[in-house]
Amino acid sequence: MRNPQFVGKNGTRLGVQKTYKLFIGGKFVRGESGRILATRGNDRALLANYCRASRKDFRDAVTSARGAFAGWSKQSAHLRGQILYRVAEMLEMRDAELRAELARTGDGRGAEGRSEVQQTVDRLVHYAGWTDKFSQIFSAVNPVASSHFNFTMPEPTGVVVIVCPDEPPLLALVSLLAPAILAGNTAIVLASTKNPLPALTFSEIIATSGLPAGVVNVLAGNRAELAPHFASHMDVNAIIDCSGDEEIGRELQRGGALNVKRYVRRDLAPADWRRREAENPYWILDTVEMKTAWHPIGL
Repeated sequence: MRNPQFVGKNGTRLGVQKTYKLFIGGKFVRGESGRILATRGNDRALLANYCRASRKDFRDAVTSARGAFAGWSKQSAHLRGQILYRVAEMLEMRDAELRAELARTGDGRGAEGRSEVQQTVDRLVHYAGWTDKFSQIFSAVNPVASSHFNFTMPEPTGVVVIVCPDEPPLLALVSLLAPAILAGNTAIVLASTKNPLPALTFSEIIATSGLPAGVVNVLAGNRAELAPHFASHMDVNAIIDCSGDEEIGRELQRGGALNVKRYVRRDLAPADWRRREAENPYWILDTVEMKTAWHPIGL
C-alpha cells in the first residue's frame, strides 16, 4: 500500500523533484546562501529546482580554479586532448538524457534537440584534436639581428570566467569552454539563465570524465548579481562575455579595466552557434598569452 503522503489528488505517485547542485572544485554543492530557484517548462509546470550561486560560491570557484591551474597547465597537451575526448565519449553515451533535458525545457524539441547534442559531441572532438596542434601553429621563430634564437609561444592566461548565452544552452557552453581549457586554463562557467539544466547535467559528465577537480566549475544564477563580482575579483585573468546584455557588458568592462583583465565579447545569434563560425580555432587565442624567449647561439 502506498504511503498517503506520496500520493497526489488523482491517486498517482508524486515524483521526487531533482535539485541541481552547483559544481565547484569537483564537488556538487548546494550553495552558500541556500537559495533555490525553480525551472518550469513552456506549460509552466515545475521541472526541477536548482541552486542559485552567490558571491561566496563564485569566490570558492575561483579558489578552486586557481588551485587546479598549476597542475592542469603542466599536463601534456596529449593528455588534455585525451580527457576532452573522454568527455565527448561520455556525452555521446548520455545522448538520450540530454535530448530529453533540452526538449522538456522547450529549447530543443525533436530533431533540433538531437542535433544540438550531436553537434556538441562533434565540437568537443574537434577541439580535442587542437590540443596538441595549436601551439605549433600559433608559435613562431622570430628573426633577430643578434646571435640568439628568438621564440614566441602561447601559454595559458590562468583563470577564465565564461558567461554563457541563453540559447543554445549546451552547445554554446561547450563551444566557449573547450578552447579555453584545452590550452591549460581553468574556468568558471555561468550557465544559461533561461535554461541552466543542460549545463548542470553536463557538470555531472565532467565529474566522472577524468578532468581534474577545479579545472571546470559550473555556476547557475543571476547574471546581473554576479557580474560585478566577476569584474572585481583580482584573481580572475579573463572574462568571455556572451550574455548579449549591454549593461552587463559595460559592468564587466568597467571592473576589468581597474585590474587589467582580458575581456572578450561574443555576440552570436542562436543559429550561429551551430555553424563553423563557432568552432574557430582562433578562439583559443582569446585566453592565451604570447610569451617570447631568447636563447643565445653558442659559438
